[in-house]
Amino acid sequence: MTETVTNWAGNITYTAKELRRPRSLDALRSLVADGARVRVLGSGHSFNVIADPGPDGVLLSLDALPPTADVDTAARTVRVAGGVRYAELARAVHAHGLALPNMASLPHISVAGSVATGTHGSGVGNGPLAAPVRAVELVTGDGTTVTVERGEERFGGAVTALGALGVVTALTLDLEPAYEVEQHVFTELPLTGLDPAAFETVMSAAYSVSLFTDWREPGFRQVWLKRRTDQPLPDFPFAAPATEKMHPVPGMPAVNCTEQFGAPGPWHERLPHFRAEFTPSSGAELQSEYLLPRRYAVDMLTALDGIRDTVAPVLQTCEIRAVAADGQWLSPAYGRDTVAAHFTWIEDTAAVLPVVRRLEAALDGFEARPHWGKVFTTPAHVLRERYPRLDDFRALAAELDPAGKFANAFVRDVLGG
Repeated sequence: MTETVTNWAGNITYTAKELRRPRSLDALRSLVADGARVRVLGSGHSFNVIADPGPDGVLLSLDALPPTADVDTAARTVRVAGGVRYAELARAVHAHGLALPNMASLPHISVAGSVATGTHGSGVGNGPLAAPVRAVELVTGDGTTVTVERGEERFGGAVTALGALGVVTALTLDLEPAYEVEQHVFTELPLTGLDPAAFETVMSAAYSVSLFTDWREPGFRQVWLKRRTDQPLPDFPFAAPATEKMHPVPGMPAVNCTEQFGAPGPWHERLPHFRAEFTPSSGAELQSEYLLPRRYAVDMLTALDGIRDTVAPVLQTCEIRAVAADGQWLSPAYGRDTVAAHFTWIEDTAAVLPVVRRLEAALDGFEARPHWGKVFTTPAHVLRERYPRLDDFRALAAELDPAGKFANAFVRDVLGG
């Protein structure tokens, strides 16, 4: 490439021979049809090589395509272009009095890239960001467009697909009436006494709940409750209300975070942890995340507490969330109500990787699935054991991409061929 292209964090430099930014769907189709190997670069918020096509491939950015977000108020749906980010989508949807059921902590990530990797928000009743998707439009290897809709047999493999089936040019998502959310922050939730029933009570206290800790001491330094104002007030006697605005990472400025102290506001200004107008640009971090069946939640927390001395020196913050089961075959929440443990590390790959390996060893036996876009060292053969519909996904990939044009080294490793 004539320009050096890295991911957001700067820990990955893409090796593609060229980066192309088509300005029309026809130009995109031609580039895909003519390419030997193709991958799409979304917002660059993955921390591994999932987007890298390799030195013989073309890296496609969709940021020059029209950023359409066509809302159908009667059907309560939106058809959104593949390059659009959640902040842009949310503003368009809210302007029509409608809403998404959930958002991730960052509104700056692309919609298509997020659902392709199984990214999620929080809430015991909220599925991953792929849950409201009802149709996906793909440009396949020969440049033709294929639409896969909810209800089709192959839909379960078409949305959270790791970019392995084609270029996602548009998604259609279900919407609901707009709502307001209050954000309440508490401090110092002890780990002692947090048995499975208590954990479920804590995680069910609001529409969305996040627990944060630096693992320097047992328990959680912060608890963020996001209450929909059309739902009951949270009863949370387990920790004290915060007396000042908080940031999930100790020492970082709280001004970058969404409004707290119970001030109601539009859904898209409260469900993320961070303000859309604050673009996280430093990237001075690495990230890992593991998603486990929720029945293992307390055992997982006990295991993490047991390796605090190993984890804490390279950790900025750890976030614990709940996610409802998903039906996407490659979703880390597929088929099971889930607890997710997210780790924001310091920006030091050499120091972080041994800790990641130790962490994965501590989670062994809990059926942990790593987030596809984060740093992990789980062997491919172990990953394949943890996805019961993987053979179905392989068959779908063979159908839609028989030449393997979209299967980079990362995808081939996961699929086992």
